[in-house]
Amino acid sequence: MCECCTTKKDIYLPQLATIEKMRLMNDTEMYFRFNMDDGPMDFIPGQFVEVSVAGVGEAPFTISSSPTQKDGIEMVVRRIGNVSKALHNLKTGDKIGIRGPLGEGVYPVEEVKGKDIVFICGGIGLVPQRSFINYVLDNRDDYGHVTILLGTKCHNQRFFQSELEQWTTRDDIHFLETIDEAHDCWNGNVGVVTTLLPKIESELASSEIMVCGPPIMYKFVLMALAEDNVPHDQIYLNLERKMKCGVGKCGHCQINNYYACVDGPVFKYSDLGIAPEAI
Repeated sequence: MCECCTTKKDIYLPQLATIEKMRLMNDTEMYFRFNMDDGPMDFIPGQFVEVSVAGVGEAPFTISSSPTQKDGIEMVVRRIGNVSKALHNLKTGDKIGIRGPLGEGVYPVEEVKGKDIVFICGGIGLVPQRSFINYVLDNRDDYGHVTILLGTKCHNQRFFQSELEQWTTRDDIHFLETIDEAHDCWNGNVGVVTTLLPKIESELASSEIMVCGPPIMYKFVLMALAEDNVPHDQIYLNLERKMKCGVGKCGHCQINNYYACVDGPVFKYSDLGIAPEAI
């Protein structure tokens, strides 16, 4: 566990933060940048925080910004529950509570230095992966070949579009994108994210693979990686979607002997010991 987690006197006590920026990115996703009132928060890509709205409750959200960015922390919140709906109704300058950073299972920032990395992102799965992606891009010389695969359900649900456009112009990464449903404004690949894997088949077995997306995606991505003989200890899965309390008390995120909120949310696939369909 990092020092920033162990110095907290009470893991149940939120710290105040102020909304610096917020903007609607599509019909359901809202971008936020928060500033911690007591000073910058130190974290590792893959860690998350519990965000609370007074009178409503709290919910876990993974930090989307890179630790190299010191001017606040970024998140993207999908409008789906009571807390997320309350967050969407706030405005810049409003106060929220933040507990964290939480999670011991983080992206292998140090372990994969010098190695090739493939990020496989499905829809809102881009949000937590973006923290590590931008960390790698800000420390580009420390890592090998970088490939980013992104699949989104439809054209209108794409977000961080200006950032994606920048990725397409970089010559030090390989960025491929697809959407599930054809659209008049889209000239790229059409199909689920696994349809992009054959385009980088030669890179997979020698790369460290980072996967995050909707539940159904994991099964088919893992099956495709198995067909390409990718070792399980080279595959990292972000299971943040299962979390709730953030401290291993509610049991909502239990996976065999692990709790996603405490032992994760990022796991090496070889450690889980479960079949793809069980994830």
